[in-house]
Amino acid sequence: MAADAPPARERPQLVCPAGSLRALQMAVDAGADAVYLGLKDATNARNFAGLNFDDAQVREGVRYAHARGREVLMALNTYVDARDPGPWQRAVDRAAELGADALIVADIAVLADVQRRHPQLRRHLSVQASATTWEAIEFYRERYGIQRAVLPRVLTLPQVQHTIRHTRAQIEVFGFGSLCVMVEGRCALSSYATGQSPNTAGVCSPPAAVRWEDTPAGVEARLGGVLIDRLAPGEPRGYPTLCKGRFVVDGERDYAIEEPTSLNTLALLPQLLAAGVSAIKIEGRQRSPAYVAEVTQVWRQAIDQAASAARYAVQPGWTAALARWAEGQQHTLGAYDRPWR
Repeated sequence: MAADAPPARERPQLVCPAGSLRALQMAVDAGADAVYLGLKDATNARNFAGLNFDDAQVREGVRYAHARGREVLMALNTYVDARDPGPWQRAVDRAAELGADALIVADIAVLADVQRRHPQLRRHLSVQASATTWEAIEFYRERYGIQRAVLPRVLTLPQVQHTIRHTRAQIEVFGFGSLCVMVEGRCALSSYATGQSPNTAGVCSPPAAVRWEDTPAGVEARLGGVLIDRLAPGEPRGYPTLCKGRFVVDGERDYAIEEPTSLNTLALLPQLLAAGVSAIKIEGRQRSPAYVAEVTQVWRQAIDQAASAARYAVQPGWTAALARWAEGQQHTLGAYDRPWR
């Protein structure tokens, strides 16, 4: 008699970004189980002009996703301005009225408000809350009723496994997208140049503080008047952030703090699934609908293969597709891979 096939692993939810209604629709069509979006104000951490949703777009996005059995998660993941909490309170009410399936929240004040006034709304702890231990996650679960926590991109695989074993909350991890050298939710670096905290303004580099200037030496990128990069003619321009600027150190001009690269955990999918990760998140609400569609398609195929009883292997086509969208055209396992430990 043939041996029994190994059991299939539990399939985590694929959570994909939507900076526009078109991106939401393309993510759903490409296989996302859930999409996350934000409103057109400082209540979400991707507060860029031309991005995000008004009420009519949220309503249509929810209708489109729900008609296909998918979920819509709304990011209210900046910290409340104590002088005027109104925008965050109104955003909670709008999420409930518009049919969002869950809120992604960083601030304890917002969590308490949701718990008190809209207890039926699922609460996910944002990566911006910087909860890096199971004890912290359990505090949020016991006090504010969170169902899921998104882990910051600073933990090793054993640390992720340890966290999952010791918390009753679901755990969501980032699978692909831009990296941050800081612990999310605790970065104040750009505020030194702009006077605005990314945790309240919603962006690392507020658009009003960004300047591109053509000079004889090249195109200069400035943030709050501070020169943070100079690009040669034809050199690709990424959105300027202080941590990914190029500076002269010891006579050499290079990335002094962080080199542009993207997290890519395709190689770790079997281990993440075996650990019990409940969701895999794709970063990139500021990216194009084409990015969202292709990256979602790759990760849909990869998760389906990793969750099946079949042998898992990273396909060359997946790697090539993601390389086209990686920041700086580079991939890394980030904090998951620490060979010096």
